[in-house]
Amino acid sequence: MEHPGFFKRAGPFALGRVAETVGAELGPDTDPDLEIVDVLPLDDAGEGHLSFVDNPKYLPALETTKATACIVAPKFVRKVPSGTAALTMREPYRGFAKAIALFYPESLRPKTAGPAMDGVAALGVHPSVVMEPDVTIEPGAVIGPEAHIGRGTTIAAGAVIGYRVHIGRNSYIGPNASVTHALIGNNVVIHSGVAIGQDGFGFAMGREGHMKVPQIGRVVIQDDVEIGANSTVDRGALRDTIIGEGTKIDNLVQIGHNVIVGRHCIIVSQTGISGSSELGDFVALGGQVGVVGHLKIGAGAQIAGSSNVRGDVPAGARWGGTPAKPVRLWFRELTLLRQLAERKDVKIDQGEGGDGA
Repeated sequence: MEHPGFFKRAGPFALGRVAETVGAELGPDTDPDLEIVDVLPLDDAGEGHLSFVDNPKYLPALETTKATACIVAPKFVRKVPSGTAALTMREPYRGFAKAIALFYPESLRPKTAGPAMDGVAALGVHPSVVMEPDVTIEPGAVIGPEAHIGRGTTIAAGAVIGYRVHIGRNSYIGPNASVTHALIGNNVVIHSGVAIGQDGFGFAMGREGHMKVPQIGRVVIQDDVEIGANSTVDRGALRDTIIGEGTKIDNLVQIGHNVIVGRHCIIVSQTGISGSSELGDFVALGGQVGVVGHLKIGAGAQIAGSSNVRGDVPAGARWGGTPAKPVRLWFRELTLLRQLAERKDVKIDQGEGGDGA
């Protein structure tokens, strides 16, 4: 069964109305009556869709997009294909935030378990919930409207399962965990205090303040995943945040919006993965690794603990350090620095505040 989605879409809207709402200019030969029905990423957009580009890294996707219209900065207008109308403005990301709010007004306010549940508030399970046999609901758990819970799954005390969330069979949702805007597979273990499906950290920064960018994507967690206590997985902005089959995530891990984690990955405690980054299958990240946004770590790569990854990592590579680099280069760098520090003929300027030794 196809999932009905978590947000109701408004519209369609005429392109002229969209341009007026976001504060963009239409080209002189653009038809303001073109119908726009939805907002989508560049590579998924087609007829009737609006997209945007703000990061030069995505210019190749702009040049091949099939979107009816795209919000762009003036410097990128020449990259817009002939079949796509350009909505030009100085801050495309802020404009796109306004466009999402136009098409998905409900996304501006978080939705967890849905409306009040007359007559069943004490039980915490909405009457529209679909549960297969042998489901265990512990005291204090709340399950919102139209949720689906598979056979043999346990929802522990104090857990919150949001509106239209689907959870597969033989899974476990731990005490005080919250799961919203998410599709969860079979044999998934989510430990206590985990938060899944909350807003991604999306703000269009500017001199007028930081405008919240509505997050209308989902979280998809495939079979046999385990997520440790107090970890967080943000839902996508437009795309899904995806955790691949068999992946194991330690306590206190942060996974940002639009992140794709491959199958059978290992992510150790206090690691943070920034938005729109992608991990291939069997990637291993040590403790306290930081991964910046919009990069790719190839299948089978290993990153040493406390490293900071600032660029794409090839498949099968072993990297470490800050910034992260191939392990052999990193070790050589550390050795040379140690040898330099131990040389007695090298004078080090202590500067103010030095101990003078």
